[in-house]
Amino acid sequence: MPPARLVVVADPIDGPSIERLRGGPCEVVDSSADPSALAGPLGDAWGLIVRSRTKVTAELIEKAPRLELVARAGVGVDNIDLKATGARGIRVVNAPAAATDSVAELTVALYLLLVRGLYPSLVATKAGKWERGTHGQELAGKTVGFVGYGRIAREVARRLVPFGARTVAFDPFVPRSGDGTEMLPLAVLLARADIVSIHAALTPENRHLVDGRALAMMPKGSYLVNVARGALVDEAALLAALQSGHLAGAALDVFETEPPTRTELLAHPHLLATPHLGASTEEAQRRAGSETVDEVLRALRGEPLHALVPAAGGAR
Repeated sequence: MPPARLVVVADPIDGPSIERLRGGPCEVVDSSADPSALAGPLGDAWGLIVRSRTKVTAELIEKAPRLELVARAGVGVDNIDLKATGARGIRVVNAPAAATDSVAELTVALYLLLVRGLYPSLVATKAGKWERGTHGQELAGKTVGFVGYGRIAREVARRLVPFGARTVAFDPFVPRSGDGTEMLPLAVLLARADIVSIHAALTPENRHLVDGRALAMMPKGSYLVNVARGALVDEAALLAALQSGHLAGAALDVFETEPPTRTELLAHPHLLATPHLGASTEEAQRRAGSETVDEVLRALRGEPLHALVPAAGGAR
C-alpha cells in the first residue's frame, strides 16, 4: 500500500474537526500550538490547513515539495500566494460561508453603536455620569453603501430590512443585485451613503481603495465601517477625516497592521475598534473547521471540491 498522505494543521481549528480528519485516509500532524514546529513536517506535507496566522508564501511553498492542497479555514485568502500555488499546481480551498452570519451580525452592531453614539454613553454611565438629552440618530431611513457585494454584504442588507434602512452597493463583479439593493458606481455610492461599509476582498490593485479622495466624497457627518481587510482603507487619511470632523465616526474590526500601531487613530473618541473578531464566534469557528475538513476529505477521496479558489484571485 502507498504511504498515507500527510495533512499538517498549521493554525488552530476546533478539536472535533481535527478528530474527524484523523479518521480519514491520511496522517495528521497538528503543529498549531507551536508555529516553529511547522518546519519539521512541512517537507512531507500533502495538505496544509491554515487560518490567517500562517503566511503561505513562495518561500514556504518551496519547503513543501509534496504539497498538493492548501485549505484556508476562513474566507479571505490574502495570506496565501495564489500565483505561487498556481505555478506549482497546488489547489487552494477555503470555507467561504463559515463566518457569514457572525460578521454580518457584528457589522449591524457597529452601525447601531455609531449612529446612536452608544459607546461614549456606555463608558460615561459606567463611570458614574448620567448624561441624557437628545443623543444620536436612528438607523431607519439611513442609506448604507456596501463596497463589495458578496455573501456577507448581502446578509447585512437582508438584516437591515426590518430597520428601514436603504441599501446601495458597488461591486465591479456584480452587475445587478437581484435583492433590491441598487448597484452604483463607487463615486456615486460614496456621495450618497450615510454609512459606507467595506466588504471587498483585498487585492494588490485595490489597496487603499478608500483613501483621502474617497473619504472627501462622503457626506459630512457620515460614517465608515470596515470589517473586510485593513489595507482597503488608508488609515492616515481616515484619521485626518475624523480629526477634521468630516466623518462623524468610524468602526474598524481590521487594520493595516495587526495588532494596530497607529495609537493616535485608536485613541480618537469617534473611532470604534475591535480586534479582528468578526469571525470569532463559537458557531463560526465550528463551521470553519468543519467545512475545511469536509473539503480536505473530499480532496483525499478524489471527489469534486466545493470551495476551490481560482489561482488568479481570491474568494468572495
